Amino acid sequence: MTLQKTLSVRLQYPTDLSEAQWHIIKPLIPRGKTGGHMRETDEYEVANAILYLLKTGCDWRMLPHDFPKWQTVFDYFTKWKKDGTWKKIHDCLKDQVRLKVGKRKKATAGVIDSQSVKTGKKGEFVAMMLVKK
Repeated sequence: MTLQKTLSVRLQYPTDLSEAQWHIIKPLIPRGKTGGHMRETDEYEVANAILYLLKTGCDWRMLPHDFPKWQTVFDYFTKWKKDGTWKKIHDCLKDQVRLKVGKRKKATAGVIDSQSVKTGKKGEFVAMMLVKK
């Protein structure tokens, strides 16, 4: 289903991706498996449903009926979380924002001041968080 056809099927929500926004993230969405059935679910609609849910804070089961079934949307959300798709989308958008405001894609430095990291008094237990690698 084309983007124009999708938009003519239902009313737009304020959280829907514009055509330009969709064209930025579409290449980052994993392709369907080769050799199997053709994908029936419109990924554009799945992305819009997820954005609707995140913005409104509704439950999965409360997604409006003009989106794909909530179970389908949840399955895509979970799959994209596990395979790193959301991270790729986030990083791509972050890089574009940094470039737009005149910064390098990747930050070159970070700052931690003494108020950001508290430790115990000398000789006491030191507060720390382990970093998973």
